[in-house]
Amino acid sequence: MAGTTKDDILAHFREQAGFCAALGSPFMEALCLAMASDIEAGGPVERLVRGWPGNPRRDALSLRIAGYLHYAVLGGKAPELAAVYPAANPDWRMDTVWPVARDWLARRERAAKVFMKSPPQTNETRRAIALVPGFLKVASLFPGPMHMLELGASAGLNQNWDRFNYRTSRWELTGNSDVTIDTDWIGPPPDHIDMSFNVASRAACDQAPINLSKASAARRLKSYVWPDQPERLARLDAAIALARRTRVRVDTADAADWLKAKLASRPEEGPTVIYHSVFLQYPPAETRRALQAMIEEAGAEASWDRPLAWVCFEPGAFFQGPDQVGIDPNDFVTYLRVWPEGEDYRLVRSDGHVVRAERL
Repeated sequence: MAGTTKDDILAHFREQAGFCAALGSPFMEALCLAMASDIEAGGPVERLVRGWPGNPRRDALSLRIAGYLHYAVLGGKAPELAAVYPAANPDWRMDTVWPVARDWLARRERAAKVFMKSPPQTNETRRAIALVPGFLKVASLFPGPMHMLELGASAGLNQNWDRFNYRTSRWELTGNSDVTIDTDWIGPPPDHIDMSFNVASRAACDQAPINLSKASAARRLKSYVWPDQPERLARLDAAIALARRTRVRVDTADAADWLKAKLASRPEEGPTVIYHSVFLQYPPAETRRALQAMIEEAGAEASWDRPLAWVCFEPGAFFQGPDQVGIDPNDFVTYLRVWPEGEDYRLVRSDGHVVRAERL
């Protein structure tokens, strides 16, 4: 195979199977392993991934193919495939599923390759519960109107974070929507749990935003949610309905260019809050450095009347520091920095889907 080696691609599919198992999806674990076996056997998956030009892990290559299969199921045009998938067959077996899926891929190789050109986007709303402790801290420090700027917003679902309901065994917050976010929370509740939010403005950007007014775009977003996780699927449906009702908008823009313009014209009263979740791994290193320098420069000019906050949920490696002891390389961490005081905080650690969250 040109581009990447067959061994590299197989390693990615098998590693992704492990990630899926750890995040509670036995269906996706089995599907990734079946696709790996098909690559070894020279089947349709091998033809789809042959000569892949990028890094299969970074590009989530296995999830692109899995997403295409789920997209077909959700579209109602693959009844034979839908019949063996978890929604219609809770007692699925991969030795029944895979022959049907393999045949579908073999007959629609061109369509699959077109689908695979775009990276997966899930716009995981559960990540909002990892951001909330940061927003609570900001609200406690700066009680004025909050002006929210989200980077890498995908479809913009998490612009409605303050309207979501949050439920854990240790704490809860009630919003004004049908979207409920839960997780297995470890440790005390976040500080300032009694604070209320005063969101005065919202804006977001993405290089390739998903337009939820198009049914096909919403279906594509849903196709990357794993088929044997009905709670995630239902939560996504509710978040999409809320985004349509609140007329969420995401600007098509490069994050650095967009943020520079937004920071130059930020309001004179209340905190401007830059936030993102599982975004930093996608821009090139020079863009990440430019974003950080830009935020720090704006922070240096912040005042108590016009403060700035940076709240994000990202792989822990991006925010190394003296309090990083005990953070696993695969952990995701909620990081907060506020100006004018310039303090930074590490608030939560979790997995990428926030199935379990631990207060730091």
